[in-house]
Amino acid sequence: MKKYIAILRGINVGGKRKILMADLQQLLNKNGFKNCSTYIQSGNVLFLSDKTVLEIEKEIKQTIFKKYGFDVPVLVRTVNEIENVFHNNPFLPEQADINKLYVAFLAEIPSDENLEKLNAIHFDNANFEIHGKHVFMQYYTKSSDSKLTNNLIENKLKVTATSRNWKTVTKLFELSTT
Repeated sequence: MKKYIAILRGINVGGKRKILMADLQQLLNKNGFKNCSTYIQSGNVLFLSDKTVLEIEKEIKQTIFKKYGFDVPVLVRTVNEIENVFHNNPFLPEQADINKLYVAFLAEIPSDENLEKLNAIHFDNANFEIHGKHVFMQYYTKSSDSKLTNNLIENKLKVTATSRNWKTVTKLFELSTT
């Protein structure tokens, strides 16, 4: 069995689409995933499975819909992918404030045409680099003050995305490699 990390989009935000992590962990354990553990309320799940990434994404999405009645985008990464994200952040070590670093996880590699659309935008208070299925973001002010948002990334790249701050990425890396 291989270890995977599922990153859910848009749960437990503003009191909507609420899923308790203990309930999610129990639900996934009951549905064939092994050694499930969660990290914080935003929907990060580590587990073991023999299935492929696409099978896992589909199964978790269907399981959540069946139980809770709402659609949740699910992005799954392997330990190697999380490790690569952790070790290849283009804004480290130059960026001293890790509180201003984020990663948007993409469901798939965007088309060249859509990459050009996002790359054409200049942000006064943020910088970004796209590496495959990951958008590394560096903010110069609070991320909430920037127009570089998860919604803009999805809109321009035409792919599902969910973002995590660097502290969460670091913790997912640590949890996945132990």
